[in-house]
Amino acid sequence: MSFSETDLERYARHIVLREVGGTGQAKIRAAKVLVVGAGGLGSPVILYLAAAGVGTIGIADFDAVSLSNLQRQIAHRTADIGRMKTDSARDNALALNPHVAINTHTEKLTPENARAIISGYDIVADGSDNFSTRHLIADTCHFEGKTLVSAAVTEFSGQLATFKPEGRPCYRCFLPEAPPAGSVRPCTEAGVLGAAAGVMGTLEALEILKEITGAGTTLAGRILLYDALDTRFRTVTLKPDPACPLCGTTPRILPPQP
Repeated sequence: MSFSETDLERYARHIVLREVGGTGQAKIRAAKVLVVGAGGLGSPVILYLAAAGVGTIGIADFDAVSLSNLQRQIAHRTADIGRMKTDSARDNALALNPHVAINTHTEKLTPENARAIISGYDIVADGSDNFSTRHLIADTCHFEGKTLVSAAVTEFSGQLATFKPEGRPCYRCFLPEAPPAGSVRPCTEAGVLGAAAGVMGTLEALEILKEITGAGTTLAGRILLYDALDTRFRTVTLKPDPACPLCGTTPRILPPQP
């Protein structure tokens, strides 16, 4: 895959990296990544993937931009209030890099449409804000054989993990079922420091680029935990669960309807 003079200048800092180079940048250009959620986590993912030159970026969200979003959702501007987040994030990402293709999916992800949407991408970035959607994304990625990079953030802390379909622990090995209703406060009640969401979204974008290029060590099989108040990162090992309802010896989760 050849690069124009403009490409060589735009991606020069990637290309001079020994772990990326022209081959890695070509892989980035050929990659197709779906970002579910254009909020606090998805915003930096979308912008950094566009800046990196990811060839096709899908944005899935069915919400409109509100004033309270702007404290952390950096893919949107004050002038975007009232617009669909998919449109706002697309336009601001293309303003950063007009040489990428962006698909918008302005509908809620459901068991009826999940496979059709996710099947068109290589990697899925989960930036959703509820457990039912997270499990749906994880289940669908498992059945479609897609790599999933999943981030979460609340208040001053976050977590990040990568899940691969080839013999690694899956998301349900980590969280078999959603926590009981009311046991986890939503962002609207608990709050979140905007920059903490930015840290986790940026790390999510970083892990996606590593998966695309093969640079470094995959996060699969581990969970990264971040405590912003203590400025502390730690990594814990996640092992496959033989009793996992998705990938265990007697799975109970069925593929979402095509």
